[in-house]
Amino acid sequence: MSNKKGFPMALLAGVFVLGLIMVLSMFGMQVAKEKRAEAPKDTEVAEGEETTAPAPVAGGKIAHNPPSLDDVPEGPLGEAILRGYELTNNTSEVLRSEAATPEDGEKLVNELSCTSCHAGAGMDEHSSSMVGVSAVYPMYIPRSGKIVTLEDRINGCMIRSMNGQKFEANDPDLKAMVAYLTYISEGIPVGAELDWRHLNSMDDVPVPDVDAGEQLYNQSCIACHAGDGSGTGSNTGPALWGSGSFNDGAGLARMGKMAGYIQRNMPIGQENSLSDQEAADLAAFILSQDRDSYPTPEKDWPNGNRPSDIMDKEKREQVKNGTIDWNEVLGKN
Repeated sequence: MSNKKGFPMALLAGVFVLGLIMVLSMFGMQVAKEKRAEAPKDTEVAEGEETTAPAPVAGGKIAHNPPSLDDVPEGPLGEAILRGYELTNNTSEVLRSEAATPEDGEKLVNELSCTSCHAGAGMDEHSSSMVGVSAVYPMYIPRSGKIVTLEDRINGCMIRSMNGQKFEANDPDLKAMVAYLTYISEGIPVGAELDWRHLNSMDDVPVPDVDAGEQLYNQSCIACHAGDGSGTGSNTGPALWGSGSFNDGAGLARMGKMAGYIQRNMPIGQENSLSDQEAADLAAFILSQDRDSYPTPEKDWPNGNRPSDIMDKEKREQVKNGTIDWNEVLGKN
């Protein structure tokens, strides 16, 4: 049977049925897509399905759940990630051992490691975790007065906390550290609220008693950090002052940062056991000891609002000669 133009009706019917099937298929795919979008984010991902978001915990918060190093991919990327882990966990040991001479090694980095402050190579949730850091940068840093990249931030630590030298922009070790930090931040979306960040500050530091801080240090701290503050190892008892420690351009050279870090992280196994006053006393004693000066402090906070609690060489001298005004340092005037 044919239509008036001679087109077979059977063929028309076949085309109609095929079109109907395609429409129904497209409709089904859209419904499935909408269901996946509405599904809880913490459902298990099927094998082979890709995901770019981590599994939130109750209340929609991002879970602190860095991937295992056992799951690092093979090949050049995996090698870079593992190199980045070693550089993060044993910074001074690795860089100094590979330097041309011991003197070159000492110029590259002090006696600390990133783990000295960021426990577990930055994967410990309760000690300045770096999980998610690659989702935070680039970001504006008031101390720099500009937007900085993750590479910039690493190099900032190298010349301040590590009291050493910057990596060159194309240095494979810098790229390896970025690869590692990106790996442990896997799945965390840009702009996510991370509950484990910015927890190591004390907003209202009590006026400290340096002598009381010294007594407390001798009672509780010398076993790991040594009586002269030189430490027992970058990851067992980091150097707290002297040339092996951070310089006074580091964040921990501020009273609010040091007091908060001490209270939240020390002593190991008894975290949060110190009062505000005890943490302040310890911070004042530690930061009044000799350490290297950051070479260009005048370039910091170029847009103003320079913190008053930075324990630079002038303030360390004031502690020694008894002229320091702690109320002024702590912004209480």
